[in-house]
Amino acid sequence: MLGRAVCQHCRSLGDQVLAYDHQTLDISDAARVTSVLEEELPEVVINCAAWTDVDGCELDPSRCVAANAIGPENLSRAARQVGALPITVSTDYVFDGEKSGFYTQRDDPNPQSVYGRAKLDGERRAQFAAAGTIVVRSGFIYGSGGRNFLSRVIDQLKRGDRIRAITDAWGTPTYAPHLAGRLRELVQQDLPGIYHVTNAGPGASYAEFAAAVAEELGIEAAVEGVLSSSLNRPAARPRNARLACLLSPAVGLEPLPAWRSALREFVSLDHPHAAP
Repeated sequence: MLGRAVCQHCRSLGDQVLAYDHQTLDISDAARVTSVLEEELPEVVINCAAWTDVDGCELDPSRCVAANAIGPENLSRAARQVGALPITVSTDYVFDGEKSGFYTQRDDPNPQSVYGRAKLDGERRAQFAAAGTIVVRSGFIYGSGGRNFLSRVIDQLKRGDRIRAITDAWGTPTYAPHLAGRLRELVQQDLPGIYHVTNAGPGASYAEFAAAVAEELGIEAAVEGVLSSSLNRPAARPRNARLACLLSPAVGLEPLPAWRSALREFVSLDHPHAAP
């Protein structure tokens, strides 16, 4: 989902984009990564790859580490070797969720799941492999082609499905094309560090997001609120995963559009015939 958005945005600006999926480039294969980058000699390497099945990661830690920790390290090391700028995308799940406000770069990560620990390890490995690495943490990402709840709730509402959505877990919804645009801006900045990138606003729970989608569609839908604990999922999730960035304003980057505005864009552009 994010990879497609990045490709589309960068190509729209005239960039030459070389895109790889898991079949054409397994980022956990260090030799293959090095070979591809030495052959293509890119100026920038943006890592949109991840294994984001949080419960799957809990049950298969070795696969999780390969994709989410070793892969970013391989990409950053190979990028440094060919003189490219490495950017890797991380997650709000590096935090434990116990804070009441927004998490910033001043907050110490404390991941509670195999997925979160692997992503944090990936951040650190990537930065160690190449000091110029830019790490971008985001969360509640949705967009065209996404397979998560936030991306698919429109189709569920259109079908008339009853929506069960979590009421006690909050994040900052982030529209993939807007995140892609910020990644491209960070390329131009070329300032290493950790950035938190989300759409602006106070954030939302999954239930609040679903209700907002229904409102944008003009559908009177039944959104049933459920508690996270009722789902009995293998992996722990942060109760509060809202992010705010201290670094972006300091380097002249304007806030992304508010998440409700972004949601409206998603509904109108990705689902132009969604409203009855």
